[in-house]
Amino acid sequence: MTIRWSQRANMDFNKILEFLFKNWGIKEVENFIDKTDEIILKIRQNPELFIRSGKRPNVHKGFVTKQTSLFYKVDSKKRNITLLAFWDNRQNPKRLQF
Repeated sequence: MTIRWSQRANMDFNKILEFLFKNWGIKEVENFIDKTDEIILKIRQNPELFIRSGKRPNVHKGFVTKQTSLFYKVDSKKRNITLLAFWDNRQNPKRLQF
């Protein structure tokens, strides 16, 4: 399966890295990148691994950290996975849109 990043996911990811660097330093940035790489590898190997979103059946929610979720869409016919958004789990879930 091919992994594609949406513009939103890319922006979210970069904002998280900036926040981590400002507040916690380069070590935490590296840890977050490693955890993200690990979850993407797991998703690529088994796209159905994580729970489905209640609103959209082809959208799944995986956890990068306990504070951050990754939403992604699986298109089995085209054999690709689109990373939709990184989400801070402490936010109001009603605000989540993609």
